[in-house]
Amino acid sequence: MLTRPWRTGIAQAARLAVLTALLAAGAAAAGETPPKAAVATAHPLATQAAREILDDGGNAFDAAVAASAALAVVEPYASGLGGGGFWLLHQADNGQSVMIDGREEAPGAAGRDMYVDDSGKKIPRLSLDGPMAAGIPGEPAALAHIARRYGRLPLARSLAPAIRLARDGFPVDATFRRMAGFRKNLLKRFPAARQVFLDQGEVPAAGTLLKQPALARTLETLARKGRAGFYQGRVARLLVDSVREAGGIWSLDDLKGYRVVEREPVVFDYRGLKVTSAAPPSAGGIGLATMLHILEGYDLSALSRPLRIHYVVEAMRRAYRDRARFLGDPDFVDIPRERLTSRAYAKRLRSNIRPDRATPSEDLPAPQEGHHTTHLSIIDTEGNRVAATLSVNYPFGSGFVAGDTGVVLNDEMDDFAARPGKPNVYGLVGGEPNAIRPGKRPLSSMSPTFVEDGRRVGILGTPGGSRIVTMVLLGILSFENGAPPETWVSLPRYHHQYLPDVIQHEPGAFSPETASALREMGYKLKSVGRRYGDMQAILWDRAAGTVQAASDPRGQGRAAVFAEKPARKTAAGQ
Repeated sequence: MLTRPWRTGIAQAARLAVLTALLAAGAAAAGETPPKAAVATAHPLATQAAREILDDGGNAFDAAVAASAALAVVEPYASGLGGGGFWLLHQADNGQSVMIDGREEAPGAAGRDMYVDDSGKKIPRLSLDGPMAAGIPGEPAALAHIARRYGRLPLARSLAPAIRLARDGFPVDATFRRMAGFRKNLLKRFPAARQVFLDQGEVPAAGTLLKQPALARTLETLARKGRAGFYQGRVARLLVDSVREAGGIWSLDDLKGYRVVEREPVVFDYRGLKVTSAAPPSAGGIGLATMLHILEGYDLSALSRPLRIHYVVEAMRRAYRDRARFLGDPDFVDIPRERLTSRAYAKRLRSNIRPDRATPSEDLPAPQEGHHTTHLSIIDTEGNRVAATLSVNYPFGSGFVAGDTGVVLNDEMDDFAARPGKPNVYGLVGGEPNAIRPGKRPLSSMSPTFVEDGRRVGILGTPGGSRIVTMVLLGILSFENGAPPETWVSLPRYHHQYLPDVIQHEPGAFSPETASALREMGYKLKSVGRRYGDMQAILWDRAAGTVQAASDPRGQGRAAVFAEKPARKTAAGQ
């Protein structure tokens, strides 16, 4: 006899199968393929790189490789070869979606207590600054994997724009200056970082041409040799030698043993929408399923704005509580995925939400034990699509540039629970499932997502640390309401992550009347002091035969919709 959770899982699978069939029928009745291609990335030069590859015969997956590599060059504070990410791919020819997990891994010499002293207190900054903070990078392996398995062009062709940008340089802009200023003291500590990113120890002036010849050489080696060009040979030796000389714990075996993992995305239905998002070690897909299934119990469109925000925040609170309680690397932790994404579980979570009062986080069962990161969205005229969120964690990652490689190393080790039950740099409380172990991947908030209703297809994602999942949630709710992508990326944002027990929000996100009503319900409000996030979004309206793209006005990104050149049907040269 089947147990109740399995019954729930079967019922959910049946509903999803029906929805998928309806979506397919809708697709057949509407436009089969997009009339134009679209690219939205966090930097104009990355958008240009992706378009160049599409115009040269590449598909959306080749373009994603090009954009990812270009972002590694022009946004070294956000992502790079020394970091990792999740690439959500949809193949038009077979209708299948897959998540490419290029998340960083803990080195083989890592240990549960590596960031705490003998008294059990966390050692300040050790998991954030310098090579001890760096996990084994996954982005180079992911780019090689995507090009080889899903792309149409050779890896070398897709990396060519990034190599050119690194070699010839690009002008320093206001965003680079702000990020470099934020981490200037750290960059000054490490000679290679100081030499590349600062001008005599100071933030370079706007318009300064920033060249990275060492990074160009590393990209060229990756282009010639594939993943072996980074994880073995000269580059690998340079990485390991420089890390160990500076007090880190990497080994050549750590690099050689790194592998990309293909994972089944989290797929669920919400009010007739099919949502496809990142699976663990991302908290995004499961968190979105929990929140949206809770919200199915309410007619949000019929509610006043304060009451609508109340229910959305209560859904956020409960999903983030479960993030700490259950989620981690699925290769190390048994995650109750079916239960957490089921309607029955959401109904239980919904049952203790009061209609007139905030639920103090301390009254929920306790866990049992932004300006960083980047995103790109792409669709080609065949209907292949990519949503990818990439990161080195904190701005400029660990601040450490490894030897003569030009590679900025991440500080993703801070995403582990160095002390289960205690917050990391983003205030997220980690539980035992996210404790450090050798070879383990830290929990992430990165949430590249597809959402579709048979007529429309949305592609979206954003950087933003712990606030990523709630930004994507608000974007999906905006999609549900029929709004265009310009609205998804620009609407005012608010966030709750269980602890601290406050609604974080952008300045001006709430009117005085709404803020007063929320306070009367028992909420504490805290403006984060600036607008946050950098969402990149694409909408393909099959019925209307249109494609729209939008880049977050908070950032400097660029969205482009264009007709691809006929040369795009060229066969692969691999």
